[in-house]
Amino acid sequence: MTASVTATPHSAPDVVSRVSTDLFIDGTWTPAASGQRFDVVNPATGDVLARVADADATDARRALETAAAHQADWAATSPRHRSEILYRAHQLIMARVDEIAAVMTAEMGKPLAEAKGEVAYGAEFFRWFAEEAVRIGGDSTTTGDGSHRIVVTRQPVGPCILITPWNFPLAMGTRKIGPAVAAGCTMVLKPAELTPLTTLLLADILVEAGLPSGVLNVVTTSDPSTVVTEWMESGLARKISFTGSTEVGKLLLRQAAGTVMRTSMELGGNAPFIVCADADISRAVDGLMFAKMRNIGQACTAANRVFVHRSVIDEFTDAFAAKMSALRVGDGAAEGVQVGPLVESRAVEKVSALVSDAVAKGASVVCGGENPAGPGFFYPPTVLTDVGLDADLTRTEIFGPVAAIIPFGDADDPGDPAADDEVLALANDTPWGLVGYLFSQDVDRCARLSAALETGMVGVNTGAVSNPAAPFGGVKESGLGREGGRVGIEEFLDVKYTATPIPRR
Repeated sequence: MTASVTATPHSAPDVVSRVSTDLFIDGTWTPAASGQRFDVVNPATGDVLARVADADATDARRALETAAAHQADWAATSPRHRSEILYRAHQLIMARVDEIAAVMTAEMGKPLAEAKGEVAYGAEFFRWFAEEAVRIGGDSTTTGDGSHRIVVTRQPVGPCILITPWNFPLAMGTRKIGPAVAAGCTMVLKPAELTPLTTLLLADILVEAGLPSGVLNVVTTSDPSTVVTEWMESGLARKISFTGSTEVGKLLLRQAAGTVMRTSMELGGNAPFIVCADADISRAVDGLMFAKMRNIGQACTAANRVFVHRSVIDEFTDAFAAKMSALRVGDGAAEGVQVGPLVESRAVEKVSALVSDAVAKGASVVCGGENPAGPGFFYPPTVLTDVGLDADLTRTEIFGPVAAIIPFGDADDPGDPAADDEVLALANDTPWGLVGYLFSQDVDRCARLSAALETGMVGVNTGAVSNPAAPFGGVKESGLGREGGRVGIEEFLDVKYTATPIPRR
């Protein structure tokens, strides 16, 4: 069936017009050295929202040199001072929820209600790291022979390169800026070229919160390779924190080796979502709705492969497809819309090709599966069943509102323990390992399967795993390091120890 699209309102550009569109370097808004600009497009309409400064290597070098020049002074500030800046930034973001959400929806497409949720989620990283800033600890001990006293301290790693993706324009910025500020690191930040406006607005808020000039420098560009390579090869940066594709992450790791730079990599995912025979079906359906449809399916945490035990697969599929079919598709700024557009036309082409491939290999379309008519980059909520393991979408991130349901187990023997081994083998058969989801009412099964899943995070009877208080990150080709939680600030700190002789009596 063909989905209809809710009409587009026209208020978003008014909010967007108030966002600075120049580079932000050393506390000043400045055009690119070349004078060039690039278009930011509303994915719901294809209309140009703004033209943003298009930086080159010259701008990139100036931004990083600025960050390096301010590093010593910023590192010398008190933890309480840095904490108070983050607290004020949290308060300012929450006071401007509607404005920030409107800008985010205009440039990225997610429904306004969801954008407001991201604003609150993103702001919480500033509050979390405001609290962590004053808790940077150390240690003191004596050598075994009693000859020296060892004092262990933690110091800011130095100027940091932060690279954020387009799918969570505010939260991915605050998740990296928060710990860097708290630790005492200066930064250069490159937002995604598809969604730079939210980041530029965030920089303005941090200025209002009292962040000193030169601590955060934001460089927008349509040529990320040139800008980032300039930073990586400079010798001035001491850390890179990147969220994006595994392919780009591997390239950055190779570049980081040149200067032995500290790295944090939050890369791709291929999340399994396991529904056991004894699962609470209603709860599992609700969990999948969140894990699959958050951000229109454009999330590295999105459930990619939905493994459902054959004894409950019909019940589960019917309930899930009914909810997916009922979702309202349209411009995210329109009232009542639950599914906005994908971020660009290439995203629609990719999702369409993945669905066509799965169907050609035997999958059945339960709902969705056809592009709606009209402008914008839309794809309807889609449920596929009988998906074969040879389908391309089982081996790549779908990054769209498509749920691929794959059966496992024996329909006539729901209690067969071999089903657990079968689904674990299927779930772990991927080079990625970011997150997995597991639904079962058996406590022992939950403990056993969650321990055996080769992922950095597991959601047990929940489709939500992201929280500022939790260490977000994966294993295998899903990345290195963790963001958030108590360990999040450690990514921006070096450990140093000082040995002092103890005088002999």
